[in-house]
Amino acid sequence: MPECIPMPFHPPETRHRAIALLRTGAKNAHVARILDVPSGTISYWKHMDRAERGECPGAHRSRCPRCDEVLEWSAYAYLLGLYLGDGHIIQNRSMRTPSLSIFCDDSWPGLMDACESTMRTVFRDNAVCRVQRRGSHEVKLYSKHLWCLFPQHGPGRKHERKIALEPWQQEIVDAHPWDFVRGLVHSDGCRNMNWTTRVVNGERKRYEYPRYFFTNVSDDIRQLFTDTLDKLGVEWTHCTRNGSPYNISVARRASVALMDAHVGPKY
Repeated sequence: MPECIPMPFHPPETRHRAIALLRTGAKNAHVARILDVPSGTISYWKHMDRAERGECPGAHRSRCPRCDEVLEWSAYAYLLGLYLGDGHIIQNRSMRTPSLSIFCDDSWPGLMDACESTMRTVFRDNAVCRVQRRGSHEVKLYSKHLWCLFPQHGPGRKHERKIALEPWQQEIVDAHPWDFVRGLVHSDGCRNMNWTTRVVNGERKRYEYPRYFFTNVSDDIRQLFTDTLDKLGVEWTHCTRNGSPYNISVARRASVALMDAHVGPKY
């Protein structure tokens, strides 16, 4: 397998400043030096700026959903939840453009369709494909704007580094909290039937009740999940399950009803 080399993330403000300097006639090397950005990145930004202004005939420009202010917030909130659970971004030595992959179990074809549809809604200029894996499909797209949309990307596994939302992401999650929760549950959660027994009139009876679980090794991602549940008025508890302490349980009847109305089981 090719070695994955994460690309450095440069905020939109840095790119905008670089473009402003380049338009004054500043040399690529000068801009790269004062902004501490690789010269190749400066050259690429200059090329894309020229293409946007029609100075490169035939050049194709794909819009950045965020920078060009065409981002569909509710779809992005759902996709962000999926990404934090079962998604990753890679770019290796042989790839010019990074790829986003969300892994969907073959047991949930409806979830796979929802994931693909959401990717197409967020990235309107990009093709989405499905790659068959053992027992699952990798729903995948390529876009040079992934670093801008998912600043949580970085080297190593998510639970080994800090995961925090940028202010603009938190604004979207606050506006569409149920979409975010649904994405997290659809990636790393489930709805199942739990049971218990009670003695009634001297007779032990079995009772079943629905319950939602969310399991993620990252303390930060679980915190994002529970913080959002708190804002929605959903009661939850920490739960050790099969020896794993990384579970969040929603079992109160009123809270399960809320989850059923806005999230529902995988399908």
